[in-house]
Amino acid sequence: MAGIYRTLPVGRPYRAILSRVSSYADEAAAFLRRRRLTRQPFARVWWSGGRGASYAPETETGRALFLAAAELIDVAGPKPR
Repeated sequence: MAGIYRTLPVGRPYRAILSRVSSYADEAAAFLRRRRLTRQPFARVWWSGGRGASYAPETETGRALFLAAAELIDVAGPKPR
């Protein structure tokens, strides 16, 4: 019976599983970090007929759309108590 344990790799078997799971978690966290860094805000407007346009917040139209959206959120949001 002692000979069986000598053929097993050094270390605990659960460590291999733990290492694999933690590496997947690290990869997922890195993916989310990269996505968060590359994602830029924009305002998208759609017209009837299916035509649409995206505006960056640096443009004059984008700035006006972001301000209007912020005011709508303030008006529609919960009332302070």
